[in-house]
Amino acid sequence: MKRKIAILASGNGSNAENIFHHFRGNEEVSIDLILTNNPQAGVLERAARLQIPAIVMTRTEMKVEGALLTVLREHQIDWVILAGFLALIPGDVVRHYQRRILNIHPSLLPKFGGKGLYGDRVHEAVLAAGETESGITIHYIDEDYDRGERLLQAFCPVSSEDTPESLANKIHRLEYFYYPRVIEHELQLSEATPGDTH
Repeated sequence: MKRKIAILASGNGSNAENIFHHFRGNEEVSIDLILTNNPQAGVLERAARLQIPAIVMTRTEMKVEGALLTVLREHQIDWVILAGFLALIPGDVVRHYQRRILNIHPSLLPKFGGKGLYGDRVHEAVLAAGETESGITIHYIDEDYDRGERLLQAFCPVSSEDTPESLANKIHRLEYFYYPRVIEHELQLSEATPGDTH
């Protein structure tokens, strides 16, 4: 049976689409749901084009006890993948999907992580601090922002000529290469079967 993945994204969704294409044709993995907390998110257009079911769930709706977990269970989701999702995952979801929720952060955690540090805000902070390298961190999540067990960090140089945009481009290249591969690796390591997670 296939492992069913939900991708949670708040923005443009380029990582979500990259993950979809990585697993397209894979008989053991399917992207079954895109969920966003932003009704204007570009990921919704991508979901429509890729014919992936999509749901908008506001932060207020997500704070209702059990609401997000109910949606995920209704779709029989086995793994949750965060791809630029800018809301804290409720504790009941974290507990139910323990070691089955992955996140990618655009810095070398623990540097430049935590609430409010995302996207260009991270890159601006890296440049303001005069860092000579940055990168990505792929990690499991717990109930705090950017604090879960780290699985992989990949590095890129930061030059004095970099802007937030040019640094973002370097980070995106790392994200697109490593994130799908780490997801695939963790799925293969997992001993859980789809039938025992709901």
